[in-house]
Amino acid sequence: MRYLLAPLLLFVGLSAVAQDRDFLTPDEADRVREVQEPNERLKLYVHFARLRLDLLKQTLAKEKPGRSVFVHDTLEDYTKIIEAIDTVADDALKRKADLAIGIQTVADAETEMIEELKAILDKPPKDFQRYEFVLKQAIETTQDSLELSQVDLKDRTREVTDRDAKDKAKREELMSTEEIKAKREAEKKSVETKKKAPTLRRKGELEKKPND
Repeated sequence: MRYLLAPLLLFVGLSAVAQDRDFLTPDEADRVREVQEPNERLKLYVHFARLRLDLLKQTLAKEKPGRSVFVHDTLEDYTKIIEAIDTVADDALKRKADLAIGIQTVADAETEMIEELKAILDKPPKDFQRYEFVLKQAIETTQDSLELSQVDLKDRTREVTDRDAKDKAKREELMSTEEIKAKREAEKKSVETKKKAPTLRRKGELEKKPND
């Protein structure tokens, strides 16, 4: 039992470390926060995913001690970036944003990237078993994301909206009447705030005409 417990504890420990580790560098995270337009943000995430694949190929080109850990982490980061792409797209579609350009960029990139990942699978390196699972996970996640990117945007928007409505209904089932009322009032105020045009005038101050 003791011999079985040690690897299990090691696995749990590594999993906890992997969950705490950020999949973007601090500089990349800052760049994401600076880019608010969804199409541009999708392009940025695609760029980060390509960087991870380039890094992966460079690492696999040379056999070095401890290489497998770096390959494993890079594949995990890549997968999380692809998941972030889908999240950004779905959130933008909920707001009825036009994602034609961004989604096409994602589809083109993922078509190439999935082939690069499969090439590693077809000719597995010596230390392949140490990152086989995360490699297959990366391929599966990219394939799922690619299929989403190839769905008609109108259909995908409808699916995202319907799913969001169902999730919202389930959440409200667990809320009290007072909580639901407060939530909807907050949503109403948020919409009204967004509709108001920004102004530098004080309250009650009339807009001056050019000739005044």
